[in-house]
Amino acid sequence: MAKDLSHRIDPTWPAKSPDDHVVNELRADVAGSMSPFGDLEFPLPVEQLGYEHPVTEINK
Repeated sequence: MAKDLSHRIDPTWPAKSPDDHVVNELRADVAGSMSPFGDLEFPLPVEQLGYEHPVTEINK
């Protein structure tokens, strides 16, 4: 007889009908997980980063 594992069910998991599947990677056009950043391609060009490297001035 199988153990009762109802206490291990994640309550935040979306409730769907038995015919639906909540994993959207099955419909993706590429293998792997979907990007949380949308259609951005990484690495970004340096001009789009907005990062300025700090300069250390040594006090003498």
